[in-house]
Amino acid sequence: MTLIKDMQVNHNFEGFYLIKSVELKQTRAGKDYLQMVFQDRSGTIGGNLWDAQQHNIDTFTAGKVVHAEGKREVYNNMPQVNQLKLRLPEYGEPSQPSDFREKSPVNEKELRDYVTSVVFKIENATWNRIVRVLLKKFDKEFYEFPAAKSNHHAFEGGLAFHETTMLRLAEKICEVYPELNSSLMYAGILLHDLAKCLEFTGFENTNYTLKGNLIGHIVLIDEEITKTVVELGLDEDSEDVLLLRHVVLSHHGELDYGSPVRPQIMEAEMIHQIDMMDANMMMMMTALAPIDKGQQTARIWPLDNRNFYKPSFTE
Repeated sequence: MTLIKDMQVNHNFEGFYLIKSVELKQTRAGKDYLQMVFQDRSGTIGGNLWDAQQHNIDTFTAGKVVHAEGKREVYNNMPQVNQLKLRLPEYGEPSQPSDFREKSPVNEKELRDYVTSVVFKIENATWNRIVRVLLKKFDKEFYEFPAAKSNHHAFEGGLAFHETTMLRLAEKICEVYPELNSSLMYAGILLHDLAKCLEFTGFENTNYTLKGNLIGHIVLIDEEITKTVVELGLDEDSEDVLLLRHVVLSHHGELDYGSPVRPQIMEAEMIHQIDMMDANMMMMMTALAPIDKGQQTARIWPLDNRNFYKPSFTE
C-alpha cells in the first residue's frame, strides 16, 4: 500500500485513501468526469475519474474511504493520479475516515497548554476576560476546526495550530519591538479567526455555513466580542474594547480583502502581517511538500499566481 507522499512519478500505486472532495464536471465533448482530491495522513493529491457513470457519481462521494489503483503523474507542475480504478472497502479493510485525515502536527494537549500560558500573559483585565469567555464558548471547535476551507491550514486542528504559530511569532516580534503592546497582540491573535467556528461546518467535508457565506468570520467575531462585552457589563465605548475590536476587524489589512477598516495602530498592522506570514508559509510548504527537488509547484493563486521552486538543498 502506497502513502501519497511516497507515490513516484510515472509509477503505479495502490492503497486506501479518503475522498476529501469531489466535483462533477464535463469534458469539452460533454462527457461527465469526477474531479477528486484524495487524502491520507501524509498529504493530499488530485485526480480525475474519467467517463463517470451515474453509479460512480452516487458511490464515490466526499468523506468516503476508497481503494484506489492508478498512476502518479504530473500535470502543469502539479502531482496528480490518473488511470484510476476505484472501489469501496470490503469487510475488514480500512474504512474509517478519521484514520486518513490530515491533522495538526502538534497534538491538542500541547496546543491547549500553550494557549493557556499565553492567556496568562494578557495583563489587561478587559482583554483577558473577553478572551477567556470566548475561548471557553468555542473550546471544542477551536481545537478541531480548520483555519480555511482550502488555502491554508485546511486540516483538522488547523485553526488552533495557525493561531498558536502566530502567537509564537508575536512573542518574538514583541521582544524585538518592545513598543508593541504584547497583551493586545495576544488577545487579538487568539480572537481574530475564532469565528471560523461559526463560518465553517467543521473539519469533515468543510464547507461554509449560511452565516459564513452571508456575513463572514470578521463580522461574526466582532459580534461575539460585543455580545461578551454586554454580558460582562463592560463599557462598550472604552478604549480597551474599541482597540480589541479594531485589531480583529482590520486583520485582513485591506478593504478589498474583507476588513471593514484598515489597521490604524501598530498592533493591528503587526497582527495582519503575522497572519499573512503564517498563511503564506503554510501555502508554500503544502505546495512544495509533494514535489521533487529541482521541480516547481503549480501556480498558487493566493500568492499572486506564482510558481515556487524546490531547491536541491531543501530537506
